[in-house]
Amino acid sequence: MEADRRTLKPMLTLMAVHAHPDDEVISTGGVLAKAAAAGIRTVLVTCTNGEQGDAPGGVKPGEPGHDPAEVRALRLGELEKSAELLGIEHVELLGYADSGMEGWEANKAADSFANVDFDTAVGRLAELMEKYRPQVVVTYDENGGYGHPDHIQAHRIAVAATERTGIPDKLYYTAVPQSGFQAMFDYLESSGLAEEMGMTEPLDFGVSDEVITTTVDVAEYADTKVKALQAHASQTDSIFLLMLPEEAKPLVFGAESFIRVRGEGPEKEDDLFTGLR
Repeated sequence: MEADRRTLKPMLTLMAVHAHPDDEVISTGGVLAKAAAAGIRTVLVTCTNGEQGDAPGGVKPGEPGHDPAEVRALRLGELEKSAELLGIEHVELLGYADSGMEGWEANKAADSFANVDFDTAVGRLAELMEKYRPQVVVTYDENGGYGHPDHIQAHRIAVAATERTGIPDKLYYTAVPQSGFQAMFDYLESSGLAEEMGMTEPLDFGVSDEVITTTVDVAEYADTKVKALQAHASQTDSIFLLMLPEEAKPLVFGAESFIRVRGEGPEKEDDLFTGLR
């Protein structure tokens, strides 16, 4: 019996390391939902409580009526609903304070995630990696996708925790292909919606398609992603994507792209677990 136990494969596990409540949906909601539906254990690590998000009514940090404690409770409640919709099995909260966008006053707070003791934060995430032993971990790239201090810190501690533990087999960075933004803009322009939305040219965002190693078809879970994003209704910045017409949503929600930075695999793949099943 003991020999049988030793030869059993560990449970396939996907861990996503994100900075704030709602980040789990945009770039990884599809792969999390797809993995959960396939019987793969899913673990979401959310590093901050999102206090620097919008308060009810779209009230911004620093404006009258913005209560960080109220926003924290609201956003963690929204995260719970989103995780349930995506089928995420385990949500782990590191509980750090939101640092806010680059240049905000909250960047200076000693207890903000961007300023916490690095080794302690790495150690806490490393413990979770040891606990769940994920074969695949997904997080942001060195720039945090678009330079957000908390995204960059999440990247830093995730990479350091993988190095400290030797876990996982494969590490991926989330990525947005430039071709995806171009395709969305072309659609909006051809339908007359670009001008209506104040878009005169494609956003200068994303990475070259050449560096992307992995594109996962998650079209089957596009509606699930939309519902999970709707669960974060307090955050008006996320609502922009929900304002897109139904025909355009597959361009945004139908596929998720990644850059493999650790582990073996083909030059181009369509599954985060290639070679591990």
